[in-house]
Amino acid sequence: MSAQPPISAHITTQTSLLPAMGAWEIYLRDQGRSIYTIKAFMGDLGLLSKYLPPDRMLGAVTTKDLNNFLQWLQTGRGVSCSPKSLARRVTALKAFFRWLHRSGSLAADPAEKVLQQSVISPLPEVLTVIEEKVVLDVANRSRKAKKADARPFVLLSLLLWAGVKKGECLTINLNHIDLEAADGPILFIRYASPSSRYKERKIDLPVEWIEPYREYLDQYKPLDTVFPWSPRRLEYLLEDIGKDAGLTKHLSFDMCRWTCALNDSRNGIDPDQIRQKLGISKIQWREVSLKLRQLAEK
Repeated sequence: MSAQPPISAHITTQTSLLPAMGAWEIYLRDQGRSIYTIKAFMGDLGLLSKYLPPDRMLGAVTTKDLNNFLQWLQTGRGVSCSPKSLARRVTALKAFFRWLHRSGSLAADPAEKVLQQSVISPLPEVLTVIEEKVVLDVANRSRKAKKADARPFVLLSLLLWAGVKKGECLTINLNHIDLEAADGPILFIRYASPSSRYKERKIDLPVEWIEPYREYLDQYKPLDTVFPWSPRRLEYLLEDIGKDAGLTKHLSFDMCRWTCALNDSRNGIDPDQIRQKLGISKIQWREVSLKLRQLAEK
């Protein structure tokens, strides 16, 4: 039985934008890209499809078209386009047309000469030492309540200690946590896609986390993933902790991740160990380390 041709083989210069977008979305999913990245990229290309004439074929899209589109986003659309959003949209254009070019669907890449927009985003919000203690105390009170619930504390303390991203947290399986390791409990971050294997890592967990985690397992009895809820449900859980703690800040996965990295930096952990713990590349670390220094100075 002959192998199926790649999806991109069905795309030619005479294909319109929308079918090509659908094929690229499937490709991104097959490559293991996060659902958040895919959603953002599809939204960016959706704007391009609305901007270009509906009968414009891929082979007729030019660099000038793309530059005009980016200018329209900034000054002609009537909707604010932040530097960070513009930079991501340029990235989406370049990645999409590069894929079409490399797969042979286009002889030339019209996005190749589009200027990349380099932006350093604003400093993230983090928890102060006092705020971190308060939110952990609030979450821990749920363990001692009449109707005991270890979930808030287990989730929050894991995020503040391990610094994992939301997508990574949602895919932690029961067998990714080893409570019996010789040197103490360990969390393994795994990725299904080979292209993301460089993000895989092993993170030491504090021994004192074992007891609340076992309480959590007894209460909820998860069968596969440790936190079998939707991303939004877990976001609400963090928001509720923040509100109960009287925070004026928005307690989130991202805030916990940055707080974890800042704590490690302040505690003198080797920068490369922090980078590896976060699962980011050396290029990404340049901006992250700069922000950590600025946060420490504040």
